[in-house]
Amino acid sequence: MADRWALSVAEDGGVEVAPLGPDGLPAGPVRREAGPAEAVRSRPDVARWVWRSTAEIAPRLLAAGVRVERCYDVEAAETLLLGHEGRYGEPHSAAAALARLRGAPVPPDPPQRSAEPGAQSPLFEPQAAHLPLDDLLAVYAGQQRRHDGSAHPDRLRLLTAAESAGTLVAAEMNRAGLPWRADVHREVLHDLLGDRYAGGGEPRRLAELAEEVSAAFGRRVRPDLPADVVKAFAQAGVKVGSTRRWEIESVDHPAVKPLIEYKKLYRIWVAHGWSWLQDWVRDGRFRPEFLAGGTVTGRWVTNGGGGLQIPKVIRRAVVADPGWRLVVADADQMEPRVLAAISRDPGLMEVAGRETDLYQSVSDRAFSGDRAQAKLAVLGAVYGQTSGDGLKNLAALRRRFPRAVAYVDDAARAGEEGRLVRTWLGRTCPPAAGAADGAEEAGLPQDEPSGPPGQAQEWVPGYASTNARARGRFARNFVVQGSAADWALLLLAALRQACADKAAELVFFQHDEVIVHCPEEEADAVVAAIREAAELAGRLTFGRTPVRFPFTTAVVECYADAK
Repeated sequence: MADRWALSVAEDGGVEVAPLGPDGLPAGPVRREAGPAEAVRSRPDVARWVWRSTAEIAPRLLAAGVRVERCYDVEAAETLLLGHEGRYGEPHSAAAALARLRGAPVPPDPPQRSAEPGAQSPLFEPQAAHLPLDDLLAVYAGQQRRHDGSAHPDRLRLLTAAESAGTLVAAEMNRAGLPWRADVHREVLHDLLGDRYAGGGEPRRLAELAEEVSAAFGRRVRPDLPADVVKAFAQAGVKVGSTRRWEIESVDHPAVKPLIEYKKLYRIWVAHGWSWLQDWVRDGRFRPEFLAGGTVTGRWVTNGGGGLQIPKVIRRAVVADPGWRLVVADADQMEPRVLAAISRDPGLMEVAGRETDLYQSVSDRAFSGDRAQAKLAVLGAVYGQTSGDGLKNLAALRRRFPRAVAYVDDAARAGEEGRLVRTWLGRTCPPAAGAADGAEEAGLPQDEPSGPPGQAQEWVPGYASTNARARGRFARNFVVQGSAADWALLLLAALRQACADKAAELVFFQHDEVIVHCPEEEADAVVAAIREAAELAGRLTFGRTPVRFPFTTAVVECYADAK
């Protein structure tokens, strides 16, 4: 039996399937099946299914209790290939790819659908355009030729396989949901915010803090309106440019303390309050719609629900089922380790080859044991904080780890000049021209960092900026953060395979953290599987290097207890 089969959904909901030969062309007759589940269930030995979109197929398979080993997602591949060709942001649907292949007018991508709170199968899109199997295979064959024409075909093929695996993981996570105790969530909200008032107004504690802020200013002030607060400070003789915490916490004024507390609680009320709980938690599960590769760097996003921004206090509601545990695993200092692997800097690889504190090891070599300075230097190199003390720290880092610093410097220079910049596997940073058009939907911020000036930020500056230096900072970070995202995909793929014969289920992933929900007796095996998957992902992504990717792992009943 062929190890690859193609599957296309017909207009009537049935499917067309065919085995594929080594050239990607049909190696047998096209057959009709009642649906994806019937087609896959009757062919358990197929190693990889080729289809238009996992978003179209996987929810129907999962609803029928059918699992596939691997897939090739044509639309995910098209996004990667367009980026690699410097055409990021062009329509990436299979229909668009077919039109480009045939020289026909290229249709726009359909608008992204808003997630439906509480939906059981949020990725299934019955309105997706039908693409006959012959057309799907024409696109697939064209994509194989484009992979072959890249500078590093094997790497780009691995990236496409990893991205496709990520779509399967995301679909299964959407189906499983994150265990969530609504009763605990309500208790947390009541403890933090106090009683709710009729009519949906601010809860008691927010109302009290708002009164304290107003009393401190001597007039009525709306603490939820930044412009009103800035004006109130100005009238009090205090000049502030915003109400961001780092800017106002150093101000000597009685309004500061209640204002900071108000802002913290207000964010919880708006983002994870009672309305959120009612909308997004059903049957003991929180089901955000995870989207693999949702940003240009490859990081995931969620469509609705704010699934990647769960405050620690709210994590108290994330509780394993009775007899089950949450295995919460955090990659230790992932981005500096990735920098060591992609730069091939001998000194940094030696440091990153230990499972001990990387920043302490760097500080022992270059900063006289000052770990804080070492961490700022490494993050400054990655995130582009190269002024003031950052410049001095970077110089010390460059003396000890010249190839690592040169690697990100070269990426920054390429970014400033508008050239394409790629991750180790070939995910590509868009060129400057037209980048702003796709910035918002790519999930990238479009302004300057929100933290104190000179402090390394834990996110990337907006690539949409027309300022060449800002784009250089983004490109500098892109090669590291994007390569880390590529590694994480292979980690997830390996972990998914390791859990295939277990009751354990992947339920959460963000950047460098993964959560597996499993029976208590499987916890030790899951911990070992995470460790082994991390090492395998490192070898597959970067080849054989001394670099290690250790995890801090906790086996807990409640997510909040993991950190």
